[in-house]
Amino acid sequence: MGLPASVTQPARTEVGRLLKAQDGVISRGQALTLGLRPHDLERLVRRRIWARVVPGVFVDHTGPPSWPQQAWAGVLHFGPAALAGSSAVRAVNGPGWPGWRPGSAIEVAVAAQRRVSPLEGYRVVRTRDFDHRVQWNCRPPRIRYEEAVIDMAAEAPSDLAATAVLADACGSRRTTAQRLLTGIAGRRRIRRRDWLIGVLNDVAEGTCSVLEHAHLTRVERAHGLPRGRRQAPETVGGRRMFRDVDYPDQRLVVELDGRLFHDSTGQRELDLERDLDAAVDGRESIRLGWGQCTDRACSTAEKLAVVLRARGWSGLPTRCGPDCSA
Repeated sequence: MGLPASVTQPARTEVGRLLKAQDGVISRGQALTLGLRPHDLERLVRRRIWARVVPGVFVDHTGPPSWPQQAWAGVLHFGPAALAGSSAVRAVNGPGWPGWRPGSAIEVAVAAQRRVSPLEGYRVVRTRDFDHRVQWNCRPPRIRYEEAVIDMAAEAPSDLAATAVLADACGSRRTTAQRLLTGIAGRRRIRRRDWLIGVLNDVAEGTCSVLEHAHLTRVERAHGLPRGRRQAPETVGGRRMFRDVDYPDQRLVVELDGRLFHDSTGQRELDLERDLDAAVDGRESIRLGWGQCTDRACSTAEKLAVVLRARGWSGLPTRCGPDCSA
């Protein structure tokens, strides 16, 4: 740590323990409480042993601070505070989470009644029921995962982006649609609340991705097609798998391919094997992508209806609007 010789051994021990617990970050208030003096802090900075990350917060090196260190710095600077929104979700999902945009401002929640000065690189969110919504035992403290996901979905720039937030959170197995619905139930004042509840009800029934939700709402439901079983489990050759959409009465399987780029040979082989397994079982397997479920949803519904009728469905597709081609 390089602490001055005047710092007592007990203080050294406590400072070292706190730095380890906070990813090498410590606030001025914490350091003074543990026994350091103001001139000790100035000497540590002057000798380039510590560096200021933000006003009143130090890190125990002089290189660029990592994201966790920047997160700690924000929480300590604005304290009592906690990570919020996408920053809270990133803290749970880790650095590889695709929903995080490098360079984004770190979101920090404070109690709704507080007024704080802005700080470059951070976005302060004043939060109702602040103490209830924060997990203080996390390091750094953060808004509860479900609450952070709901906030992200409510603030998303589009319905498609909001659906992605909810589907990704549930698909990661870190939460469930039911837990998110419970969280929304206690939030009366939230943007697109009724719409979010509808999407989560769909997710609870098995729509585990944005593409699956598009197929359900734009292709199937909008055009009166029979309701398929989503994420239907089955075991083939000792291998457990889940079918995206299964129409058991028509012995038809629809697999939804949401990938935007070419996959590995191994993944392609698995897809082909799934289609072959369906054929062995006497079922037909159809694979649909983004364009078919979004841009060409009406045409896809019309063609899917033809296949379903050929396999025993007695209904007819309905138009979703005056310009619908189905």
